[in-house]
Amino acid sequence: MPRNAQGAPWVRTRLRAAPGSTVAFGVLVLVTAFLAALLPRAVEAYETDGLREAVAVAAPESTVLELKTPQPGLERPDRARANAVRPEALAAVDAQARALLPAPLRADPAESAYGVRTGKSLEALDASLPRPDGVPPRFTLATQSGLARHATVREGRLPAAGRVSLGAREVEGAVTTETARTLRLRSGSSLTLAGFPDGPLTVRITGILQPRHPQRSYWSAEPVLRTPALASFGGRPPQFYWEAGVLLAPGSAPALLGGQGEPEKYWRYAPATGRLTGADTAALVAAIASLENGPGLVRMRGAAGPLADLSTGLEQVVGSFTQTRDAIAPVVAVAVFGIAAVASVVLVMSGGLAASRRDAELALLRARGGSLRGIAGRLLAECAAPALPAAACGLLPAVLVVDGARLLPAVLGAGAVALLACAALPVRAAVAHRRPRAHRERDDLARVRPGGRRTVVELTVLVLAAGSVLTLRRRGAGGPGDLLVSAAPVLVGLVTALVLVRLYPLPLRWAAGPAGRLRGVVGFLSLARAGRSPAAVATLPLLALLTALTTAAFGGSVLTGVAVARDRAALLKTGADAAVATDGRALPTGLARAVREVAGVREVTAVGIGYASERASDESGSLPVVGVEPDSYAGLARNVGLGGFAADALRTRGGVLDAVASPSVAERLGKSPRRIVTDDGPVTVRVTAVRPRTPAVPEGEFLLVDAAGLKGSPGPSVLLAAGAGLDGKALRAAVRGAGPGLAVTLRSEERAALSDSPLQEGAERIYVWAVAAGAGYAVLALLLGLLRSAPERAALLARLRTLGITTRQGRRLLGLEALPQTLLAAGGGMAAGWATVGLLSPGIDLDRLALAGISGVTAPDAVLRADVWSLALPAAGAVLLAGAVAVAQAWWAGRRTPITHLRAGDMR
Repeated sequence: MPRNAQGAPWVRTRLRAAPGSTVAFGVLVLVTAFLAALLPRAVEAYETDGLREAVAVAAPESTVLELKTPQPGLERPDRARANAVRPEALAAVDAQARALLPAPLRADPAESAYGVRTGKSLEALDASLPRPDGVPPRFTLATQSGLARHATVREGRLPAAGRVSLGAREVEGAVTTETARTLRLRSGSSLTLAGFPDGPLTVRITGILQPRHPQRSYWSAEPVLRTPALASFGGRPPQFYWEAGVLLAPGSAPALLGGQGEPEKYWRYAPATGRLTGADTAALVAAIASLENGPGLVRMRGAAGPLADLSTGLEQVVGSFTQTRDAIAPVVAVAVFGIAAVASVVLVMSGGLAASRRDAELALLRARGGSLRGIAGRLLAECAAPALPAAACGLLPAVLVVDGARLLPAVLGAGAVALLACAALPVRAAVAHRRPRAHRERDDLARVRPGGRRTVVELTVLVLAAGSVLTLRRRGAGGPGDLLVSAAPVLVGLVTALVLVRLYPLPLRWAAGPAGRLRGVVGFLSLARAGRSPAAVATLPLLALLTALTTAAFGGSVLTGVAVARDRAALLKTGADAAVATDGRALPTGLARAVREVAGVREVTAVGIGYASERASDESGSLPVVGVEPDSYAGLARNVGLGGFAADALRTRGGVLDAVASPSVAERLGKSPRRIVTDDGPVTVRVTAVRPRTPAVPEGEFLLVDAAGLKGSPGPSVLLAAGAGLDGKALRAAVRGAGPGLAVTLRSEERAALSDSPLQEGAERIYVWAVAAGAGYAVLALLLGLLRSAPERAALLARLRTLGITTRQGRRLLGLEALPQTLLAAGGGMAAGWATVGLLSPGIDLDRLALAGISGVTAPDAVLRADVWSLALPAAGAVLLAGAVAVAQAWWAGRRTPITHLRAGDMR
């Protein structure tokens, strides 16, 4: 057949016939593929950041991997023993052991070190050294490698060593500036250390060193080498002495052998965090277990010796991170599943609306002999032409935006979007046209009768939703792979949609009759038009709207619950918006006036905190007694929301101090007057009010009394301030001007510190995206539903205009037509969101998400509560948008002549 006799290609013809729809479809796929590719990468990225930060901020002595082995045995010759601890032998073992570290463990060479150290500190015999309780100080000796790279010589020089033998009793050493200042050492000083059978060991101090990075692993893996510390012997009272460290030259290690210091060889490996990822946690724990007591330890002993042992606290650090991540992951999975469900519904909806729009075309093809396989194949190619490039274009920016995550999950996510987008239209068309038909029967929403298959599907969804909700309430959210539990909010929204779809035709049928008897035609026509909408066309937008609104409401409630819990935790740590405390002394005169003048401060009150015993025989009191000024303190307590009370509850009557107590103290003291012994003398108190918390003592027991009744009190030591928008810089400046030794604590700073974890920040971003994406897809679903029937509404409006309907009536008609379904979706979305939060709150744990790593806050402070704004704002936005679209369409249709819409042969 000649080329010009062939028909035009199907895909090119269809795409050129509807370029606007093709571009819109491609943009939808691109955005959805971008989100599907971005979400797994974002989750893995914040988990990676969380793991790296958890290892980086942990104490180096907890994360370093220390391989150590005892000193060479006495059965070996002295020369062999000495050679075994020389730097060359230790360096050879270090190279072998570092290569044997199993993946994903990697050593940071800059902060790793090796050497020989005394496992037991040695007593110094020098009388010039400080002795706090008459006990001589003790020193740990270490020949740590790489000293020149990690320290700056402030005085003298680095220690040196020649060919030191086992019998040497004089070596050179260096100490840090803190050790020199505390132990009163300088360059040229000598230390005489006991513990050797043939005489003490003399260490000549040749240099005073300043550590370059004192908080890193080289210096902090064994802090005594950097900073001396007070230790104590047991007994009553305990006796304190100084523990310090001296760094010897690496070649001096043989001199440590044979003494009572129990010398040992060690190799310390600081973990490198730059290559760790969130997916490495399981492998990391397995590698640590292998090194501590498994095949990894066997290989290490092959390099370091049969008695070598490896210890680390890294598994506790990784375990704590894993617990936090596993607690947050199910909550995040709910948001991710909600986004995925809403996006899937919108993609399916776009395919369903396209199939409905082209129903007559596809029915004609089937009537003329077109096969289902052929039609579905052409529709698949037609959808794949824009969908596949759009999905690839969505994948690319997702990979570029989030770095350091695996590529495969992103590819699978974008691929799933492309597959769903390509299959929605062919599958929907194949199902609708599996049998050829001459004409399509009407399936008006108001008259449709659900069949048996639909009933079975709805009951199945109901059973799944009930099972997921019950499971979530009983055992809480499971791991990230527990999809049924994560789908609980979506299933609740789906059940709500199915119920509303069944109930929706009833009010339409009931209202159609009375509306027909009214004088105007607008009300009857709007109800009739709403009832004649095809059931399939009306169900998908409703399902998408309800799912989106439920997801947005649930996500907004989670964010609100987290914010409330953090605000509460910050308040419990501070007691007010700001707190100024001394080290036990009285507050300076004029401080209260200076703080009151700071911008944003509304209330200021000073309190004094002392202790009392409830029995005169007690030597020391343990009950916190807070002396306050009743009027100002009661007002501050009411305003900050911590145990507000009336000022009259703190009065003095006949020598008896009225008091406000915590529940446990009130139970012990009773309601009758009770004599207690305070730091300032005995007083008689009577409990007049009970409060669980108070600003001066946010957690624990307390007893509030009028400060004027505490005779001999030294005065207040804490100043509490309340005020919205308090200027922290100005407050600190005012406090500095009042005197030294004052500590300022701000509630805003404590609040910010509660959310600086990468896991928390990442999870919150996911929920913000969930709310935003849910709202966006809700808008899109609404627009798709309205635009699908836009040509029919425009033609109807044109016909009615020829019959005399006014422009104002036309706008009212289109608005009222869209109103029933929109109100149904808005009301159903609010109900579904409220029910979802109420049903799932017992099983959703927000403690880790809100307060990861924070203690002192009770669980009820971080619970899931329904947020009114998260419920009402999306629903109101949907109603307003539907009305705006209807008005805009009526305005646009009014600008065009009726002949534009009423063409000969048009069946609309």
